[in-house]
Amino acid sequence: MKLLSQLRTSSFQLALLYMVVFATSVFLLLAFIYWRTAGFMTAQTDETIEAEIAGLAEQYRGRGINGLITIIRERVARDPNAKSIYLLTTDDFLKLAGNIETWPEGARSESGWINFTLNQDVGWRGPERLARARIFEVQGGLRLLVGRDVDELTNLKRVIETAINWGMGITLGLALLGGFLMSRSTTRRIEVINSTSRRIMNGHLSLRIPTRGTDDDFDQLAENLNQMLDRIVYLMEGIRHVSDSIAHDLRTPLTRLRNQLENTLMSVDNDEAREQAGRAVAEADQLLATFNALLRIARLETRGNTADMKPVSLDSLVSDACELYEALAEDKEQVFEQALEHQVMIEGDRDLLFQMVSNLIDNAIKYTPEKGTIRVVVRRDGEDCLFEVSDSGIGIPDDEKDQVFQRFYRVGKSRSSPGNGLGLSLVSAVAEIHQARIELSDYRPGEENPGLTVTIRMPAYVVEKKRIRTTQIDPQSGASGGEQRNSPSESSNV
Repeated sequence: MKLLSQLRTSSFQLALLYMVVFATSVFLLLAFIYWRTAGFMTAQTDETIEAEIAGLAEQYRGRGINGLITIIRERVARDPNAKSIYLLTTDDFLKLAGNIETWPEGARSESGWINFTLNQDVGWRGPERLARARIFEVQGGLRLLVGRDVDELTNLKRVIETAINWGMGITLGLALLGGFLMSRSTTRRIEVINSTSRRIMNGHLSLRIPTRGTDDDFDQLAENLNQMLDRIVYLMEGIRHVSDSIAHDLRTPLTRLRNQLENTLMSVDNDEAREQAGRAVAEADQLLATFNALLRIARLETRGNTADMKPVSLDSLVSDACELYEALAEDKEQVFEQALEHQVMIEGDRDLLFQMVSNLIDNAIKYTPEKGTIRVVVRRDGEDCLFEVSDSGIGIPDDEKDQVFQRFYRVGKSRSSPGNGLGLSLVSAVAEIHQARIELSDYRPGEENPGLTVTIRMPAYVVEKKRIRTTQIDPQSGASGGEQRNSPSESSNV
């Protein structure tokens, strides 16, 4: 899989394109060298044949046909390796002189040049070889063939062609290997940036992309990204500090105001004034709840993973929360279903987890209409533990599911309902502390009110059996025994 993913990277595709361009250039260069080399050797052979023909023509003009026959026989006798090929015949192909017996089959060419094989068909007595010759007619109705053995030249061309083919193969192989290694190096550096970026997006804002100190393009990119992250964190911390400070500074005077309103509510006798004071107290309570939620989220985000982590029975915790909210669901005549698998253990802070579960159940009851359905599920899923809350309420549009965890964000359909938009922000903060993943989906897809299913995935707590060292003392000698492997229910004997 890693190999396939690397082959799909842009760096490898760029290296592959470079390999094609490079291989094409090498091929054109080698083809030109071959064309020039083979052409030069063929031209040199043709020039040698032309020179021999010129010499024979001069002998024929000076000594006649008998002299031509004599000179051909002399040349054949002086060339035991038969590098030169001669054949002189009459008009009816009767041999007069030469080192082959008959004309090559199909020895006809408009240019006069032919390529043929020296074998038994032409009366050749040696091993089979390749030859090139020129044919022309001599005055008096005679036919003359003059050629050269080009078997070595042909073999040399084959060697050059083989070398070119191997060279192209080696070039393609080296280019492919070089492209793979180059893209692998580039992909590694990009993967470092991607992996660090993913961890930063998951909430580890203190991380920064590492550099190699080479001051190359990747180092400059990493430095620019790190500076951008520093700036973003600075601005986020500033905004968070301002909101937290406002919440902290206003909570005390708001509490005093609320107490004064409550005292006024108790002291007035006018029903209208009492009603107005009661509404003011309720509004003050809502504001205090909002400020308390803001401060609680700030404390959770500040403490990070320093929560008091202990083994927690998730099914027992959710059962307690359901028992607390079941009466509220009965008041709205809602169907409250529970499917809790037993012995689902996780590791976490029970108080924070209870707050997260309570917020989700409370939201489900709040946004589900009367006689609606609410379903709470706890189960194991492989190495994860799942807590799900489903409702048949108005649901959340797909384009807003990534935004509902922001502070004070409320879905358009629910703005008329009481609330401050901080419930899911608190859930997100608790989930991040417990390294949990939150998934939002429709409970009943395709309907007008699709509802909502909130799924929290948390790592399951694995109980490891530890090796317990037990000591047994002999009552007589007092000697102690060695190690034993006991089950958790066994105790040490002393």
